[in-house]
Amino acid sequence: QRHNSIDYIEFSVTHIEDSKKFYSSAFNWEFNDYGPSYAGIKKAEGGESGGFALESQVQSGGPLVVLYSENLAESFSKVQSAGGKITKEIFEFPGGQRFQFKDPSGNELAVWSEK
Repeated sequence: QRHNSIDYIEFSVTHIEDSKKFYSSAFNWEFNDYGPSYAGIKKAEGGESGGFALESQVQSGGPLVVLYSENLAESFSKVQSAGGKITKEIFEFPGGQRFQFKDPSGNELAVWSEK
């Protein structure tokens, strides 16, 4: 049900094209461009799940966005290859494993997978 659910996540980024390149390389994301200061993140089934808004600086902290992966080791490698900075190596927690990273703008996200 869509009512009262999280519908869209907007990331502040310092460079739209660098962010698109990073997330495209690491997670195969595709984008809708809305000019030089905004890009929407396409959903596979249509529509958008979020976007990148151009800002002069990015503050870390706040809610942690957690992505799901069917192959955590592959996602870890792709994040590193795309230029992400690993902030927490792969670790186990009840129900799965995850790691955390910072994107080129300094946003911290996590990726998890079931055991």
